[in-house]
Amino acid sequence: QVQLVESGGGLVQPGGSLRLSCTASGSSFSVYVMGWYRQAPGKQREMVATIRSGGDTVYAESVKGRFTCSRNNAKNTVNLQMNSLKPEDTAVYYCHIWGTTIWGQGTQVTVSS
Repeated sequence: QVQLVESGGGLVQPGGSLRLSCTASGSSFSVYVMGWYRQAPGKQREMVATIRSGGDTVYAESVKGRFTCSRNNAKNTVNLQMNSLKPEDTAVYYCHIWGTTIWGQGTQVTVSS
């Protein structure tokens, strides 16, 4: 069973930046479509970004121009660079393998002054 482990969350002021990373176990990472999702208190989980094996990305409208998703297939990692963070970006961020039930444990991102 593939496992996903996120890291890089924390507390940041509005306008700041954070970089999240997700590392996958196993040997088939390069074929997966990977996704970053987030869930704020009292809200449904929502897609933030997805990235195909070759690097094609799709972003939620709310993060376009501020967030960048990238991957390193040799290292089994997918990253989410988050710039110009806003309080409404506060949520638990999850890594996910598209089309499966495999999720990471989540990492908290809090944007507050």
